[in-house]
Order: sequence, then C-alpha cells, then structure tokens
Amino acid sequence: MYKRIVLKLSGETLAPETTPADKSASVTFDAARVDRAAEAIVKLRDLGVQVGVVMGGGNIWRGRFTDSMDPVQADQMGMLATVINALAVQEAIVRTGRKATVFTAQEMTRFAELYRADRAIACMENGEIVLLAGGSGNPFFTTDTAAALRASELGADALFKGTTVDGVYDSDPRKNPNAKFLERLSYRQAIDQGLHIMDATAFLLCMERGVPEIRVFSMENLDNIVRVAQGERLGSVVVRD
Repeated sequence: MYKRIVLKLSGETLAPETTPADKSASVTFDAARVDRAAEAIVKLRDLGVQVGVVMGGGNIWRGRFTDSMDPVQADQMGMLATVINALAVQEAIVRTGRKATVFTAQEMTRFAELYRADRAIACMENGEIVLLAGGSGNPFFTTDTAAALRASELGADALFKGTTVDGVYDSDPRKNPNAKFLERLSYRQAIDQGLHIMDATAFLLCMERGVPEIRVFSMENLDNIVRVAQGERLGSVVVRD
C-alpha cells in the first residue's frame, strides 16, 4: 500500500463524454463525472493514503487559438483553467463530508491557499485531500511536469497518471495496431525512446529527484485509481533504473 500519492487528473475527466444535445448544457463539466472523480479520490483517501491531486485544464482551455497569440499569456489562461477545475472537485469532495484544500501556484488567496510544500504535507497528514492547481506557476511547462514537480516536493511514493489508453506503448496504439505494450520500463528508457505518455521533462525530473515510480493506466474507469493503489497490476509502471 502506498503512503502518499500524487494523482494527475486531466480536465477531460470532468467533461461530458460527448457534446450535449441540449444547447443550454455545459460543454465544460458533467456533474456526474465530477462527482465520480471526487468519489474515486475520496475512496483513495479512505484507504489511508495521503492524496495530492494535480489538476489539468483541458476541458476549459487547450492552448493558443491563433499562431499570433502570446504563448505566455495562453499558458497563464491554462493555469487559471486548472484552478476552476480544482474548485469544482473540491466542492464535490466537501459534499461527501471530507475535507479538501486547494493550493495554487499563483497568489489568489480569496479562492485558495498559495502553495507551499510544508503546508500541503501538513494538510495531507491531517487527512485532508490536497488539490494542486495552477500548474508549476510558469509558462512552457505542462501539467505533467507540474505533477512530477509536486510528487518530488511532497515526497510521494508514486505519481499516478491516468490516460485514455491502458498503459505505456512504444507508439500510439490508436494509430498503430502493432504498437507494443510496455508493462515495466525505466525513466531512462522512456526518455531515450521518446515515449509521449508524459513529456520528457516530467520523466527526467522524476528520475533526478528519485520519485520511486509512475503508474500509468486507463482512467476510462475511475475505480482504476483505487485498484492500482491496492496493488493490482493494471497498466504500466515506470521506475528508477
């Protein structure tokens, strides 16, 4: 059993699976999916695991919409999208009767606490779920890299990365029917082979800072989060050499 996990939760996990037929319905959030994500996180916490969740923002913002747009400002908009998602998940968690604290990499104290590793650890040790928003706080870094950074800072036993496929492959299985599934590999192999399940900066950071492992698995079923935490051999594991 893991003691402390950092989970990377994509924004798409919170969004409708298909475009709603009702034009007045949200295309950004699906209430049932938000609740299911919150319930999966709560189950993880109820196992006795200390949980930090790094939020993505892809359901709200996917980056520049013109080539002329300032990429720094575009990334800042993406950081704000992750804050909105963190607040949505926090509200759903609180409705289950558990405590959750949102930390942001940017100062916005009317909405959330400014991130500090020691404060986040204290909250987790007190049984609270910690939602980590705002990415790394800097442009040009993905939320995957932010998750690797937070896992390093918080001394996580593992970084959980949920995807739309069932693990790591040597090429995109959605494009290549002959793609080879990789059940276990090292950070160095992931970097050298240019595997895109996470960006190279995230793999390199985990390798250099000694994060024990990254678990990569499908999030089509959110219960997989708990199953992996309980030791089931789902998906792939990326480990130190």
